Amino acid sequence: MKKLITFAVAIAMAVACLAGVALGENRLEKIQAAGKIIMATSPDFAPMEFMNPNLTGQEAIVGAEMTLARYIAEQLGVELVIEAMDFSAVQGAVTTGKVDMAMSGFAYLPERAESMELSIFYNMDSTDEGQGLLVLKENVDAYATAEDFAGKKVAVQNASLQYNLLVEQLPDAVPELITNLNEAVMMLITGKVDGVGVSGANGLAYAANYDTITMCGFYYDYSSDGNVAAVTKGETELMAAVNEALQKAIDEELMQAWYDEAVALAESLGID
Repeated sequence: MKKLITFAVAIAMAVACLAGVALGENRLEKIQAAGKIIMATSPDFAPMEFMNPNLTGQEAIVGAEMTLARYIAEQLGVELVIEAMDFSAVQGAVTTGKVDMAMSGFAYLPERAESMELSIFYNMDSTDEGQGLLVLKENVDAYATAEDFAGKKVAVQNASLQYNLLVEQLPDAVPELITNLNEAVMMLITGKVDGVGVSGANGLAYAANYDTITMCGFYYDYSSDGNVAAVTKGETELMAAVNEALQKAIDEELMQAWYDEAVALAESLGID
């Protein structure tokens, strides 16, 4: 009987130890054990991330950053699982740990650094088109300075760089918060807003597909070191692994080709 009790106690202690190891696993170890990394993105930001209507499932979510994300997963030796959602939801998902990683055209912002682990900078495109606003072509001459946007409605994604720039540099404009840029462009075309805050590259892509809109003459005072990927705060081991993969892609000069391919694909599909 004593032997049975001793054996049972030993088993219980072993189980407790194993549970302790499992509980002590960091996110990277859990990803490697599961064989997959779950990433959130908002696929309305061509050429960085967008939907290919000719494909289905995971393969339908394409773009320069999506190619990079698949490369990162490959370097980690796991499968990439992409979850598409609105931009604001992307940030919430990674902050709360509902996903492992997020890539969605993120610029570095101090408030993001407070709530997430942010990666090293990377540039998908070596050119810098700045940050500005889309307006109707017929009104473009009326929007050349910051003062021209006083009292005007400007659509921006909530918690985005474009929102911050609008509030800081166009304080007299009226922000109209939207969930995705396609919605914002339709609001512009139908006269519901006067402008749409966009990155220069993204704005030029929209302008190429809608002949009634264009980038205006006013551009924000802003310079970028590149984009960043995000993981849940405190997951430093995962962030280190992501940074290692990013640095390898940078060193091998892979990103410009991925960007150019994404631009060509978006243009061929007529996608903004």
